[in-house]
Amino acid sequence: MSDTSALEQILRHDRLIVAGGIAGVTALAWTYLFAGAGIDMSMADMPMDPMPWSPSYAALMFIMWSIMMIAMMVSSAAPMVLLFAAIKRRQAASVSPFVDAWIFLGGYLLIWAGFSLVATLAQWALERAGLLSMAMASTSAVLGGVILLLAGFYQFTPVKSVCLRYCQSPVLFLSRHWRPGAAGALRMGLRHGSYCLGCCWFLMALLFVSGIMNLFWIAGIALYVACEKLLPLGHRLSRAAGVGLIASGLIVLARAP
Repeated sequence: MSDTSALEQILRHDRLIVAGGIAGVTALAWTYLFAGAGIDMSMADMPMDPMPWSPSYAALMFIMWSIMMIAMMVSSAAPMVLLFAAIKRRQAASVSPFVDAWIFLGGYLLIWAGFSLVATLAQWALERAGLLSMAMASTSAVLGGVILLLAGFYQFTPVKSVCLRYCQSPVLFLSRHWRPGAAGALRMGLRHGSYCLGCCWFLMALLFVSGIMNLFWIAGIALYVACEKLLPLGHRLSRAAGVGLIASGLIVLARAP
């Protein structure tokens, strides 16, 4: 067997292991959400009275958001992680790329953990204001309409465009931001997570409209994010979604009491 064929076999083996690990983590996250994320949703239609959060409940909400972000975002980041692992292997065929690949993914998820903290605080504030139901959905048509409008307008901003460009092109991102070593893998993961957050954070805010634990809404947003990042017409899809969100926001606001 030639050296090239041997390297191709190793790369294929690496891809299978990394992809399998990503699939396993994603499946566990979705299983946690389908199991209810430790939350009793039997009283979902009742209004939520403002109440102080206990530290344990706040921690539960943060964990819920964090695992939700893993379920929604890791699969769309898989092409970036797989290409990173392949480049690592080609740079040093005798060194396993798995550790650095997981460090890269860990940095990516740290950014989304930061978002989860902010989302938890936003949820707490909205609950105190009486703007969320027990299903963790907006009870205010005005709030829901404003979120839809802002999410739609954000789709047309330069920040969205730049971040989406890097999310869509792993080759572009890695060629411009490559850093050696484990510390470099962490920095690259943090940077990629930052681009991904800049691309998608307003889409995640849509969870407050139809329910933070609405699994159909969660799956729908996750599917849209994957299509926006992975399909060739992602930028056109982004603008089409922006038009749809703006129209939806205007309709909701027009019907608001």
